[in-house]
Amino acid sequence: MSGATILDGNALSARLLAELEGRVARAKARGVTPCLAVALVGDDPASKIYVRSKGRKAAQVGIETRDHRLPATTTTEQLLGLIAELNADPSVHGILVQLPLPKGVDEQRVLRAVDPRKDVDGFHPDNLGLLMLGTPRFVACTPQGCMRLIALAGVDPAGKRALVVGRSNIVGKPVAQLLLQANATVTIAHSRTRDLEAEVRRAEIVVAAVGRAEIIRGEWIQSGACVIDVGMNRIDDGGAKPRLVGDVEFAAAAERAGSITPVPGGVGPMTIACLLANVVEAAEAALGPIPA
Repeated sequence: MSGATILDGNALSARLLAELEGRVARAKARGVTPCLAVALVGDDPASKIYVRSKGRKAAQVGIETRDHRLPATTTTEQLLGLIAELNADPSVHGILVQLPLPKGVDEQRVLRAVDPRKDVDGFHPDNLGLLMLGTPRFVACTPQGCMRLIALAGVDPAGKRALVVGRSNIVGKPVAQLLLQANATVTIAHSRTRDLEAEVRRAEIVVAAVGRAEIIRGEWIQSGACVIDVGMNRIDDGGAKPRLVGDVEFAAAAERAGSITPVPGGVGPMTIACLLANVVEAAEAALGPIPA
């Protein structure tokens, strides 16, 4: 038995979705149905599953989704044409370009083409810049989910030593900014960090987002630390099918941590819930303030 509190992302996301359902109903009462347009290019199996899951959760809370499925042969210019149409459509409040894009499509040009006011993934340079300034419009979904899970653990980051393992623009850098804005003392570790074990041992909050199975050993975790594991790694150890594991050695870490997210069932459900929260926020911004 572990000593850690297991942070249930499924239960927390269900609470957020229930809150969103009420906000969607209020928007509809004012004549607007929050709408998410999704561009899925190619046949990546994981992307298809993820888009399907987003669609189910959106329908659950009353958000309209419009899926645009494009062949793997789609060019950058063709995808940019679709995005221009969606930018110009006032009934579309959020635009999601499902990553990864096929080789040959210029991902940065595509992401920069999305109207920042509809960039519910929070990947546009304008939105990343606003996050850096401490005045975010949309916060990237996985980092937002991480912060909600830290709050669920009852952990106040202020004054604590926080370690983010991973430096991507999608997770590592944004979650480091959010922790910094919550007054944590933040270190970012990465592939060239000289002594990862020593960094982990010092940290009272660990966010693991490097994408390498169980790279963080359980015995490295400081007693009582809050551990948020963003990793989703499939490993084949001879069983009937591959197992999903995180970036943290879960069982051993759970013996030492104060709180920890499981994989699956931790950060993953929160990512989708936070995406839908951004869609609702975009629709509410388009509506403007409620008349007095």
